[in-house]
Amino acid sequence: MNVAPALLTACSGFLLSTLWMDLIFDIQVRGRRGELPEPVLASIADYYRRATTTSKPMSLLIAVVMLILLCALGIQAFCGDDPGWLLIVSAPLAGGPILLALTRVVPNAMRLGGRSDTSSEQTRLSRSIFQDHVLCFASMLTFLVLWVIRSTGAFG
Repeated sequence: MNVAPALLTACSGFLLSTLWMDLIFDIQVRGRRGELPEPVLASIADYYRRATTTSKPMSLLIAVVMLILLCALGIQAFCGDDPGWLLIVSAPLAGGPILLALTRVVPNAMRLGGRSDTSSEQTRLSRSIFQDHVLCFASMLTFLVLWVIRSTGAFG
């Protein structure tokens, strides 16, 4: 039995739920013009301080799940019998958000959590994180839906 598809759905579901939790805080920037009020910045920054620095080793679990997902996708590409298009579509749907998280979202979240920047820069960071999380959420949701459908045998 090939466990890679089960790992792909489990990991993407976990990452999707993590993004949902992030978006609960990120959504506070939506619809606001100009600089964010201090209570909003404090709420978002406090969340990201906890999520990126003070919650270790639990925060490392997200990185481990990302690694497992990428490894499972690689195993599935070499050992599975899925249609090529599914793997070609899946790679950027999973890899894109992971790369974005590692190169931009996490550094921005750590910086925002440190609260050392001006409020205008914290506002910019908050909005950037929100936009990145929306993109990542859509991508990871599409990935999850594809692999849930795949598990039903619909793709042959």
